[in-house]
Amino acid sequence: MKRGKYVLIIILIFVALFLAAFFSFIYFEFGRPPSVKARSYLEIRLSGEIQEQAPRDFWAGMFGQAPPLSLHDIWMNIKKAKIDNRIKAIVLRFGYIQCDWAKVNEIRESILDFKKSGKKVYAYIDESVEFDKQYFLATACDRIILHPLGVFIINGIGGHVPFFKNSLNKLGIEAEIEHVEEYKTAYNMFTEDRFTPAHRRMMRSLYEDLFSHYIKALAEAREKSEEEIKALIDHGFFQGERALDAGLVDDLLFEDEFEDLLKEKEKKLSKITHGQYLKIDPSSLGLNRGKKIALIYGMGAIHTGEGFYQSMGSTTTARWIRRARKDKSIAAVVFRVDSGGGSAVASDVIWREVALAKKVKPFVVSMSDVAGSGGYWVSMAAHKIVAQPQTLTGSIGVISGKFNLIKLYEKLGITAEKLTYGKKADLFSTYKKLTREERDFLKKEILWVYDKFLTKVAEGRNLSKEEVDKIGKGRVWTGSQAKERGLVDELGGLSRALELAKELAGIPIDEEVRLVVRPRKISFFDSFFGRRLVKMDLDLDPGLERMFSAFMFLNKEKILAIMPLWYGPE
Repeated sequence: MKRGKYVLIIILIFVALFLAAFFSFIYFEFGRPPSVKARSYLEIRLSGEIQEQAPRDFWAGMFGQAPPLSLHDIWMNIKKAKIDNRIKAIVLRFGYIQCDWAKVNEIRESILDFKKSGKKVYAYIDESVEFDKQYFLATACDRIILHPLGVFIINGIGGHVPFFKNSLNKLGIEAEIEHVEEYKTAYNMFTEDRFTPAHRRMMRSLYEDLFSHYIKALAEAREKSEEEIKALIDHGFFQGERALDAGLVDDLLFEDEFEDLLKEKEKKLSKITHGQYLKIDPSSLGLNRGKKIALIYGMGAIHTGEGFYQSMGSTTTARWIRRARKDKSIAAVVFRVDSGGGSAVASDVIWREVALAKKVKPFVVSMSDVAGSGGYWVSMAAHKIVAQPQTLTGSIGVISGKFNLIKLYEKLGITAEKLTYGKKADLFSTYKKLTREERDFLKKEILWVYDKFLTKVAEGRNLSKEEVDKIGKGRVWTGSQAKERGLVDELGGLSRALELAKELAGIPIDEEVRLVVRPRKISFFDSFFGRRLVKMDLDLDPGLERMFSAFMFLNKEKILAIMPLWYGPE
C-alpha cells in the first residue's frame, strides 16, 4: 500500500509540473503583451549560450528566469527598439557568452545601427571571465560601467587544440581516416599527436585574422592605437580602478549607482526586459510588413532525414526551401547557415533545392559563426553569399574512415567470428583493420566526391575548378579571407543579406518586408522534450564530449563534408 501511495504521489507531481509548463506555454504564446511605458529602456542580459534560434524554455519562464538567448530574437528586439519612441536606451548586462565571434559581431553591428537613432547604449559588467568576446561587443556601447571591485580580464584569443591519438592507442582504438586533402583536419585529433604543418598553417592564419579584427575594433572604439591595445591585452588582468585608469571602462559603479546614472542621463526610465519585449509584435511598430521574404534557418550538423532541434536534416530543410520556391507570394529567400557540415549526401540534397530555387527567385545566404564544408556546400549555389569577417567557412574537402577497436576488444576479452557475403561487407567493421587495398578504395571514393564538390563550387562561384582546388583541399578561411578568394560576395550580417535579397527582388531598400521564418517557433513538444531527447549532456570535459560526438557521427555517416571540431579560437 505504501509503495502504491508513493507512486501515486510521484505521478501527481509530474502531472502538476506538466500542467504548470503547459499553462506557462499558453500564457507566453497567447497572453496579453506587456505595456511599454512612455519612457523605458530595454535591458538585455547577455549570458550563456547564444543560438541562432532557441526554444521557449517554459520552465525558465515559470520560475521567473530569462528566456534562452536567440540571435534572431536579439536582432529583432534591437530593430524594434530603434524605431520604438517609447524605448529611450538599451542596457546590456554582461555575463559569460557562449558563441563564436561572428554572432558577437552580428549583435555588435545591431547595436551600432541602433545608435544611429540617437539613443544611448550602456554596458554594465559585474566582473569578467574570459571576457574578450564580451568586451568586443561592449565597445560598441556609449558607456562601459564596471563594478568597483570587478575583475576585468581581456587576455587575447587562442587556446589549446587537443590530440587523442596516444590516449586512443592506450585504449586499443585506432582511427583509420582518409581525407582530401592536407587541410582537411577534422579527425586529426584522432590520427595525430600534434599539428601537421598544414594544420598549424591554417590555424595560425585563422587566429591571426580574427585577432587583427579584434584589435582594430577595440582601437577605434576606445580611441587608442593598436599597439596600446595589444599592450593592454598582454597585461591581461585589470581590477576596478586599474581598468578605469587604462581607459578600458568609463565608470566604476555599484548597481544602485548605475541606476542613478541612468536617471541622470536619461531622466526617469522604466525597465522592460528582453523577454517581455519579445512579446511586442514587430508589426505594431511598422516592421515585418509588406512583401514576403522567406528566412530559413539551417543550424547544426547536416544529416539525412528529418531535422530536429539544432540539427539540419536534409529532408526538412529541403522541404522548407522547396515550399518557398513554389510559393508565389514569397519574393526572395534568405538562407541563414550556421553549420560545420556533416553528411555529403545530405548536403547535396539541400544544395539541389537551393539551385532550383535560385532559378525562380532571388536566393541569398547569410553565414553565421560557421558555414564550412557541408555548410559551404549548401550555400554555394546562392545568388549572393554574405558572411561576417569572423565567420569560419570554406573547408572544401571530404573525409571518410572508421575506428578499429581490435585491441580494445582483446583487452575486454571480446571475440568475434567473421561471416560475410560480399568482398567489402565488413569494410567499416570495428573488428578489422583496413587493408591497403581498402584504404586506396576509400581514397578513390572521396576523391570522386571531392571532384563533384569542386565542380559545383566552380559553377556557383564562377571560378575554374583549378582555382577552387587551390583554395580548397579542406582549408578553413575566415569570412574576410573567403571574400578575398571569391568564396563570399560581401561582409555583413543578416540585415545586409536582407538588403541584398530586396535589391535582387526589386524591392526598395527602405521598404519593410514580412519575414516568413522557418522553422516556426519551436513547438511545445520540442520545448518540453526536445532538448532532453536530442542533447546528450554527458557532463564530460568539452574535448571528450566532442570526441564522443565525432565517434558517433562517423559511425552513422560514412562520407563526410565536415569541419574540424576545434575550428575556431575561443
